[in-house]
Amino acid sequence: MPHEQPRPCVFVVDDESVIALSLAKILCCSGFDAKPFTEPLIALKAARSEAPELLISDVVMPKLSGFDLAVQIQAFCPNCKVLMFSGQAATADLLQTARANGQDFELLLKPVHPQDLLDRIRGLMKDRDPLPHLPKPTSVK
Repeated sequence: MPHEQPRPCVFVVDDESVIALSLAKILCCSGFDAKPFTEPLIALKAARSEAPELLISDVVMPKLSGFDLAVQIQAFCPNCKVLMFSGQAATADLLQTARANGQDFELLLKPVHPQDLLDRIRGLMKDRDPLPHLPKPTSVK
């Protein structure tokens, strides 16, 4: 029986539960071990016991912003990739501030199409071998 590769652990954090659950479901169906969180502080605590390979987080959340969550997780999980997403236009300014402070996070705008999300993850995790089979983009005719 062939040995199955472990599925990459992904934390999906959004204070809107429908978004966290929907994105985690999409990722689970695409070969990831995705865990949804609606509380960034709970995600931070969970990361101490199970280091995620990828953090996908909303930017604007109560108690802890997605940027602060990412910085804190990367402090003890330095190989964790980060993909931020937001529905607020002002987030671009926050992203520039983070980059000025040495944090290079990717940003997707809400709403995000599942294929766009998977494409961005494929790009972020291209150095991980092997990645689960991610659906290839289909051309529109």
